[in-house]
Amino acid sequence: MLSSEFSNSENEILLKHFSNVDDSVFAIISPRQVDRGALMSRYSRTDKSMRRIFLDEFAQNENRGEEFYNKVLLEYGDDSVAELGEAQIAIEGLSNIAVKKIEDRRIGLSYLEKSSRYVAWDKKVNGEYKFYREPAIMSSRYADMYLEACNLDFEVYSRNIQVAIDFMKERESIEKQKFRDSSGADVLYSKLSNEEDVKSATRIYNATIRAKALDILRGILPASTLTNVGITGNGRAFEYLLTILYSSGLQEEKILAGKIQRELNTTIRSFVRRADDIHGKALQKYLNDIKTKSLSLGKKYLKSKKNSSHLADLVDYESEKNAEEKIISAILYEQSDGASFREILGQVKKIKSADMKKIIKTFASLRQNRRQRPPRAFEMTEYTFDFLTNFGMFRDFHRHRVLTLERQLLAANHGYFMPDEIKQLGIKKDFDDCMYKAKEVWDIMKAKMPEQAQYVVNFAYNYPYFMKLNLREAVHLIELPTVPQPQSLHSISDVHEHVAPSSVLHVPDLHSILLSYSDYRKVSI
Repeated sequence: MLSSEFSNSENEILLKHFSNVDDSVFAIISPRQVDRGALMSRYSRTDKSMRRIFLDEFAQNENRGEEFYNKVLLEYGDDSVAELGEAQIAIEGLSNIAVKKIEDRRIGLSYLEKSSRYVAWDKKVNGEYKFYREPAIMSSRYADMYLEACNLDFEVYSRNIQVAIDFMKERESIEKQKFRDSSGADVLYSKLSNEEDVKSATRIYNATIRAKALDILRGILPASTLTNVGITGNGRAFEYLLTILYSSGLQEEKILAGKIQRELNTTIRSFVRRADDIHGKALQKYLNDIKTKSLSLGKKYLKSKKNSSHLADLVDYESEKNAEEKIISAILYEQSDGASFREILGQVKKIKSADMKKIIKTFASLRQNRRQRPPRAFEMTEYTFDFLTNFGMFRDFHRHRVLTLERQLLAANHGYFMPDEIKQLGIKKDFDDCMYKAKEVWDIMKAKMPEQAQYVVNFAYNYPYFMKLNLREAVHLIELPTVPQPQSLHSISDVHEHVAPSSVLHVPDLHSILLSYSDYRKVSI
């Protein structure tokens, strides 16, 4: 406990803004976000305690927080202080094109998006299916064909939901499934005796079957499908997101930028006000200049080639020897007695190859489950993979943070993936019709409206993107198949089967130990 430095009247004021007045650890509960952020920033520039700063500055001037951020952000341009303000917003009824643009911002923002696995898109609103009617498309000569293609997708998708559910129930009958009873034992459904256990098992089974059925069908949905997303983030990240959206060539994203900033102004106005001011507009121009110059240089230097059919291609990596040396050096560095990294690396290079492999295996063997991440040393080696998966699979990979991901415009010229279940359901022709119709419209639109043409492309169409990631993140990504999920569209397991062997080919010992799916499916979760 601290000796009291505040009077009784000061304590009364402070307790409205801090969780206590007499301990060295306390929560800031001041109701205004701008004051909380400004307090944190002022804290680093004075020897006063935070509670004393509040009494001397903020309690005397209710506009102190606002004035602080106006000076530091607008006059000094100190961007880091914008990270001290946080907000949570919800966006409803945006397309899958817009939500992926938003979710491209991976630092400082966290997302929860409506799932196409667990939520059906068969409901109509005012007699219309829920897909985005892009203003530029709807005012163009492509409007009717666009509506026809999207409506066909939703009609085929909607009328086959129950068909797919019945199919999955027949293939995976509840009687053959095991469920955990109230005693903690896994038993067959027919062996459950407790009424609550039976209800719980039935509920779990129905939800799982429905998810698997929707997963089979989701490739039919177009990228225009409307979704919802919740975002939690700091002011600096939100400001950059707004700048990106304001610079977009799509009206939907420009409109969203205005709406998002309007709502953020109610909570963290001081943190995002530069997104569309003179500084924000300059950044928007810079972003568009990059896009324009990249496009022109691509046309000058890149020749069109036949479309590739790879799923995952390891295009850049370093040798097994170099990777092992760097990782082992980093592992040993932290506990060494003042040696430089250069010195340690030089000594590690002299270790025999067999001994280096033993060291790697030693650290790999310490892991008891997937939640025990490899040490940070495994970030010392990186790999670049070129992917061509369907858009649905891309959406699963897109959530990962510690990697570099670049992607192209969504297109309909790389073929599409059809789950085997589609054929087994007897709806192959309907599925193909949706794909053919979407491609027909995309082919017509792409020359004049390349960005808007993305909206008509189905989730099943293959999509090119590359990812650069370190070994530590690769462990996490490739171990995802150990979590049971209802996935049909190029599941993460399918991609893993291409990613892991490619990696093992070049760094066999690291990947056979750390990245092999079969190694971890037996490890406790």
